[in-house]
Amino acid sequence: MKEEIKKAILEFAEKSKKTKFYFKDMEKAVQQAVPNAKSRDIKKAATELINEGKLIYFSTGSTTMYGLKGRGQTEDH
Repeated sequence: MKEEIKKAILEFAEKSKKTKFYFKDMEKAVQQAVPNAKSRDIKKAATELINEGKLIYFSTGSTTMYGLKGRGQTEDH
């Protein structure tokens, strides 16, 4: 199931019009693709994707957002 969640996260990140997105938006998209996915499982899968270098965290100071690595302007560029 974790691989399904990861795939759904990456698909959402690639299709999203925005380069950065909130966890809640990502969670809704994943739950449409994988209906029985729990919030905790989605967060774990997102963290794994960050550790694999596929996703990045983007912090504005007050909120944390996610983004697809290499897409849009980030602190890395």
